[in-house]
Amino acid sequence: MSIPIVSVVGNSSAGKTTFLEKLIRELKRRGYRVAAVKHDAHSFQMDEPGKDTYRLAEAGSDVVMISSPRKLALLEKVDEERSLDDLAAMVSDRVDVILTEGYRGAAKAKIEVSRREFGSELVAPPQNLLALVTDQQLKLDVPHFGLDDASGVADLLERHFGLAPARAGTATTA
Repeated sequence: MSIPIVSVVGNSSAGKTTFLEKLIRELKRRGYRVAAVKHDAHSFQMDEPGKDTYRLAEAGSDVVMISSPRKLALLEKVDEERSLDDLAAMVSDRVDVILTEGYRGAAKAKIEVSRREFGSELVAPPQNLLALVTDQQLKLDVPHFGLDDASGVADLLERHFGLAPARAGTATTA
């Protein structure tokens, strides 16, 4: 069975990251292992100039890793952007669901965050929408959830994808 991938999309500053934080906390509370993938169309910088990993990358390392008892990070120079499926393959044996922020063009289920203050025009084609997270009623035949209803969206994901935590009894509190 393939791991469900759901992209949270919407206009800039609509609240995608804020909603994803709530959804991740809710899924973790239910015992799920969750991967989060942030898409950046620009050349992002994860490290600060002057830090050791930055200096090692600047020296020419193709791959820089930093590891501690609680975290692992890998920075790799690439010739072209990896597809969402390639990224999913890197973690699919360790998670129950993959949530992305962005990836508007990927052929994956989408949840759009839409706020009244930005208007009613959506970034995702209606046929690609699994749900809307919004403070307005839009005339689309998909479930609508409030901006804080992470529990309702988690219920939808469980029903739609037949999700069940891979490891029983692993619920954590955030």
